[in-house]
Amino acid sequence: MPGFDAYADQFEHALLRRDEAGVLEIQLHTDGGPLVWGEGPHSELPDVFTAIASDPDTRVVILTGTGDRFIADLDDSWVGAMTPAKWAKIYSDGRRLLQRLLDIEVPVIGVLNGPATVHAELAVLSDIVLAADSTYISDAPHFRYGTVPSDGVHIIWPMLLGLNRGRYFLLRGQRLSAEEALQLGVVNEVLPDGEVLARARTIAGELARQPATVLRYTRDALTQPIRRALVEGVSHGLALEGLGAFESWPTGETP
Repeated sequence: MPGFDAYADQFEHALLRRDEAGVLEIQLHTDGGPLVWGEGPHSELPDVFTAIASDPDTRVVILTGTGDRFIADLDDSWVGAMTPAKWAKIYSDGRRLLQRLLDIEVPVIGVLNGPATVHAELAVLSDIVLAADSTYISDAPHFRYGTVPSDGVHIIWPMLLGLNRGRYFLLRGQRLSAEEALQLGVVNEVLPDGEVLARARTIAGELARQPATVLRYTRDALTQPIRRALVEGVSHGLALEGLGAFESWPTGETP
């Protein structure tokens, strides 16, 4: 299995650090600033999570963003008419994204360092979720803009919010403040801006004192229902999202 040094500097959109206690931080970014979502992160992050999951020396993972946003911006890499080749890439990477995150075999702490309107589920799928008080959460890129919200969000948000609240959240593009997310159980703690990462490091250090087998088996037990739901539903959901995306083909064009 590759050691940390073998993969630490291999990724364009994830700055990785690990301390002596085995706490590994994933800081998502684009050119050193807040992550801008698009084809690059969508294809790379499954590989980031796979590398981390394969490293037995990591004991706890912290996942956070850069600057004042978790993920709140999109690039134009998927703008334009959908084609079979384009969707095949999105489908393949989309199937792996959340599954590889859950394949990490140690506890994960999600740190929402600010607005999370694109793939907020990457953070709220964590075992412990902390939010800066400037955070707000929504699913901005999907239904409001004519895209079927079924790349995993159709499973995660009803699971976290309850069936009716989750469906409302996706269909209405609802925005949850940090305090609302706390009251609904989506996040566990809300802290002032600038303090949330330090709090995550404190908690991670406490968790890392447990034996490695306890950390790994606890993560396995706590995520098993989520992993099962994603295996059953993500491929079907992505197929539906892809069918909806082909509405953008010009009239009369064929694959």
